[in-house]
Amino acid sequence: MLVIAFCAWYLTDYYHAHQDAISVFSADFEIPVQQSDDRTTVYMPENPSAGLIFYPGGKVEAEAYEPLLLSCARDGILCVLVEMPFHLAVFDISAAQGIKEQFPEIQSWYLGGHSLGGSMACAYLDDHHTDYDGVVLLGSYSTADLSGTQLKVLSVYGSEDMVLNRSNYEKNRSNLPANFTELVLDGGCHAYFGMYGPQDGDGVPAISNEEQISLTAQAVSQFILN
Repeated sequence: MLVIAFCAWYLTDYYHAHQDAISVFSADFEIPVQQSDDRTTVYMPENPSAGLIFYPGGKVEAEAYEPLLLSCARDGILCVLVEMPFHLAVFDISAAQGIKEQFPEIQSWYLGGHSLGGSMACAYLDDHHTDYDGVVLLGSYSTADLSGTQLKVLSVYGSEDMVLNRSNYEKNRSNLPANFTELVLDGGCHAYFGMYGPQDGDGVPAISNEEQISLTAQAVSQFILN
């Protein structure tokens, strides 16, 4: 019974999106938002140039990434946010399956994610890399060997990120194509790619949540649209 109780607690305990902060950040955005189904939210700019499917971080409510994806959508990227079972992408690595086909007008697609979400996105790409142009990793790394693929890769993490295992990050660097793009956000932390408050074990950020999201969105948009 104790094991069952622990599992139940673990699977229902997660970081909640800070709705008030998200509302303030998103107030100036005029991007149509479509709830495609009970697990998929689409941020739809007019005449999008590319598409990005995004896997949330482990134990983080998906809505926490709305500010980041709205920012990317404003730059012309159609963004699809996928909610994961129990807020853990490991339970649905193939969540991206079938999403691209809903938007046949978009020819260029990227898959990305934060933390565990990024790693699970790479696990999916291990067998589907020819279907995508690239991958965006935020505070994350790939345990799947994508080094021999033609994928473009952007890896972003904060200088104050104490949740990202730097040893594993370096060890798995060779799993990415040799020409991958790496960006370290000075003063950034692990949690500030979304809006869900401080994360256990994280470092102390030297920039605001809003600033980290804006810098990240700028980097992602430049990476995808260039």
